[in-house]
Amino acid sequence: MNAVDANELIQLAIWVTLLISAPVVSSVMIVGLIISVLQALTQIQEVTLTFVPKIIVALLMLIATAPFMGSQVSIFAAKVYGMISSVAG
Repeated sequence: MNAVDANELIQLAIWVTLLISAPVVSSVMIVGLIISVLQALTQIQEVTLTFVPKIIVALLMLIATAPFMGSQVSIFAAKVYGMISSVAG
């Protein structure tokens, strides 16, 4: 494995990480923004009001996007194993 292959592997790993985390992170950000606006409008400053809905949304999004995440990780693992076999063989 040369530097180009290693660079490609690192780039692919970062891309897969961003791709599989994007649905959960974006949904939690949207919920956090909505809750922040509601807190600013009503002047309710309860700490648990921000964390509990975010955790619930994160868990629901993890459940909803688990097949997508698993397939992306599986594709990445297949590419990594293919690169290992090409180097070893």
